Amino acid sequence: MDLAATRVSRAGTRRRLPSLVPWILPLILLALWQASITFGLVEAYQLTPPLQVLEAAGDLWRRGLLQADILATATRVVLGFSVGAVLAVILGTITGLSRPIYRAVEPTLQAVRAIPSLAWGPLLLLWLGIDEPPKITLVAIGAFFPVYVNLVAGITSVDRKLVEVARIYNLSRSETARRVILPASLPNLFTGLRLGLSQAWLFVVVAEIFGGTAGLGFRLIDSQLLTRVDLVLVAMLSLAILGKVTDTILLAIERRALAWRDTVEIETLR
Repeated sequence: MDLAATRVSRAGTRRRLPSLVPWILPLILLALWQASITFGLVEAYQLTPPLQVLEAAGDLWRRGLLQADILATATRVVLGFSVGAVLAVILGTITGLSRPIYRAVEPTLQAVRAIPSLAWGPLLLLWLGIDEPPKITLVAIGAFFPVYVNLVAGITSVDRKLVEVARIYNLSRSETARRVILPASLPNLFTGLRLGLSQAWLFVVVAEIFGGTAGLGFRLIDSQLLTRVDLVLVAMLSLAILGKVTDTILLAIERRALAWRDTVEIETLR
């Protein structure tokens, strides 16, 4: 009984330990951050100590500025990502399922994809003004291409044997696409969605730098002009935390939507 209880206890410990593992690297980085200042490797004006950054964040929060920046940036990301992802799913599905459309559309889209995000900023400001439309459009552009590319790759790389099985069961082309090809490409789609979401956070900073009076990107450039390294770090850490939170939410949706997959989990390799 004692041996069995010990095994159960160890199993429970192993299940609890992974929840602590993700915090190890951030704590190490935090310690190195503080140590680099304490031992004079970096001057305090170049890299503000962690406690001062926390104080700066608290000051912004008490004044309501940090909440306003987070809300403005998050709203732009949600709207831009939603528009870009929906357009990418529609066009990616059409392109992936039709060889003629693929040949007609793919070269042009790949050329457009190579245009840097900074190049879009002035043009969108000229076309759409300085309000929200150019910012949301730029975020949508950033989110569109990762979703589109991964979805098309997933559709075009579906195992031919699955399609042959569909033909054996006399499924029509539309039924084959709906019941075989599109479900098989869902893992690629979710990979694209996660990459598109991370791109959305990158592009929103560019959008807010080009024009804006609120948002974490605006806070970055404004703090740089004021030489407030602590506020720059507050904005950077806020972006990192928000990006991680949204990616975690999307990953949870992916696991739920793709629970039918029979894949190798990391735990099974131990």
